[in-house]
Parts: sequence; C-alpha cells; structure tokens
Amino acid sequence: MIEDFDVTSDWHVAAPYDFLRRLRAGSPVFKSEHLGAYVLTRHADVRAAYGDPASFSSEGSLTISRSLTRETREKLGEHGSFLSSFVANVDPPDHTRLRRSVSRAFTPRAVAALEQRFRRLNEDLLDRVAPRGQADFVTELGHEPSIKLTARFIGVPEADEAFVQAHVKDWFQLFLSPQPPERQLELAGSFLDYLDYVDRLVAARAKEPRDDFTSLMTALIGAELTHREVVELISTILLGGNDTVPNQLGNTVLRLLREGVWPVPGALLANASEECMRIDGASLGSFRYAARKIDLHGVSIPAGALVLLSTDSAGHDESVFPDPDRFVIDRPNAAEHLVFGYGIHFCVGAALARLQLRTALEVLGRRLPRLRLVPGQAVAYRRSIVGRGLSSLAVEW
Repeated sequence: MIEDFDVTSDWHVAAPYDFLRRLRAGSPVFKSEHLGAYVLTRHADVRAAYGDPASFSSEGSLTISRSLTRETREKLGEHGSFLSSFVANVDPPDHTRLRRSVSRAFTPRAVAALEQRFRRLNEDLLDRVAPRGQADFVTELGHEPSIKLTARFIGVPEADEAFVQAHVKDWFQLFLSPQPPERQLELAGSFLDYLDYVDRLVAARAKEPRDDFTSLMTALIGAELTHREVVELISTILLGGNDTVPNQLGNTVLRLLREGVWPVPGALLANASEECMRIDGASLGSFRYAARKIDLHGVSIPAGALVLLSTDSAGHDESVFPDPDRFVIDRPNAAEHLVFGYGIHFCVGAALARLQLRTALEVLGRRLPRLRLVPGQAVAYRRSIVGRGLSSLAVEW
C-alpha cells in the first residue's frame, strides 16, 4: 500500500487516485515527508484555501527550488528565486497591481481575436501532417499550434520558437521536477541563457514597441511594473503556451480516444474539455505557505509550513463529482474542477487556454475523424511535482 507521495515514481502522475481517495477519507490534511509539505485533498478545503490568501500565502510558493543543490543555487545566484515576482507567486497588494496590468492583455475581445489565428495554425499543421496517416501526437500535433500562438502573442520571432521551446522545457525540469545534481547544473545554464533572451526581448521592445504582449507590458515599466516583473510575466506565459496547454490537449485526446468518444460532437466540446481537465488535469495543484498556524480536520499546520493544494485530488472528490474516476462527457458540474485555481489567483490565461482546447479538438475532430491510438504502445507520463503531461503518444488515422 502506498504510504506517501513519490515524485520519482510513475504512479505519482499516472495513477495516484487510490492513494488520494484514502487521503480524502482518512487524512484530508496529510503531512507528506517526501514533499516536505502538508497536502489538502478535499475539494472544499482546496477551494477554501485558494480563497483565503491571508492564511494560505502565495509569497514564494512557485519557487520550488528546495530540491536544488548548493552548487546549483550558487550558479543561479539571484535567479534561484525565479518567479518571486510573478503574479501567481505574490500576495496583495503586489498581486492586485500585477494582475491589473496583465489583465489588459487578456480582455474577452483580445482572447476572441486569437481564436481565428489559432484555428489557422491548427489547419496549417494538419495540411502538412494529415497525408502521412500517423504521428506522435505530443511532438508533432499537440504542441506546435500553441507554441506558435503564444510566440505571436508575446512577440517572439518565428526564428526563435525552437530556442524558446527547448529552454522552457529545461526550466520546467529544473524547478518543477526532480533532477540529479549534474543535470541540475546543465539545466541552470540553459535557464540563465533563457532569462538573458527574454531580457533582451524586453529591451528591444522598449526601444521599438510593436503590437504584442511584451510591448504592452514594457510600456508599464517604471509606472506599474518593474523590469524583472515583466521578464517573469513573459517567461511564465511562455511556459503555459509551450507546456501546460499542449500537455492538457495531449491528456484530453488520450482520454477521448480511450473512452471511444472521438470525434466529440460540437455541442459537447466545451463540457468534454472541462471533464477532461477534471479527470486528467495538466496541473496537479499549487503550493502555498501557511501564513499563520492553521487547524483543520484535527491537524495543526504550523505557521510557515509548505502546503500543497491538490487540485488533482479535488477533481476526484466523490462528494462533489459522483463516480469521479468515470469519464462522463455531459457531467453537469465538470467545470467545478480547480485546475485553474480559484479566487484572486484564478488563472489569468484560463479563457485563452479553454479556447485553445476547444478549438484544437474541433479542428482535429473534423480533419482526423478516424484518429485512433496505435495499439500496443506503453503510454508514459513525464515525472513532475505538479504537472501531468505525456512524453509521447503514437496515433494513426
């Protein structure tokens, strides 16, 4: 019987649900020695914690660098606390100021304008790949449109897309997945190169503004934002577009194919997307720090303790989602999952992520109605502390 989380094992990402079910029933506030954190597993508690930033502080919560060696920390220097000023990593009043600035780029009108661009990117990709009759969904179908859309949105030149993708993957591994000491040093070097690139992009847009997110944010430096805040905002949005959104699409397509509901009828696309996020979320949760001593379900969480809000467990809470391990394409409350967080830290890019997921599924379903899994393959997920993504997925049509 599993007794604790273990981010080095396959089950941690692929199939943690029996373990999480036992925690919800018997240890809803679980002290994990492996994670060095208290874990909240019930939907009500996770939602309440997101909604109570005064008790569950975001200050420094994304800087998961506790696993880094002293050598790696020294190499990173001041950047060992990367994301220290990202909007999801701070509390009010800084959060209020940062969120207000970022929200200017994510208005409903701006997000809607991206839909046609994203649809075209998917169509163009399928024009090239569809005649082949087979592909690795992860590397050849799932990532490119989102990467290109995010690059255009941010203002990354097309020639730099591959560089950004490779380096984003490296910094994800450095901060959010366990790595041996020598690999940490390699990844730290890559990460510093990446920060230098973003830094130069910001400087270039300060001199010559364009119609992109970097120019919009750079114009606020000095008045509302600092240079470092802009670099971190750009870096993290690039992570979402290069990693989190494509991972969710891969998880979603695997689920739909396994469930035999491909292609999804148009009227059910939105709800099917929410149900897939609930049952196979690309994000497993968020870390917080206890701002004070917190007593919950008979457990005292000391002030300063690290707390994991397990959205993965919350999405499988049987008190909210009956028969939670079963995929129900028209589940009436599927959107009550907490993959995007809740409250003041609800993901600022959630509307864009949802639009991308729905649009990609609509185009893929129309263009590849006979899409199916290549039989006999071993499906494997990347190892991670807080993310779920496939390393590959062989498909044919």
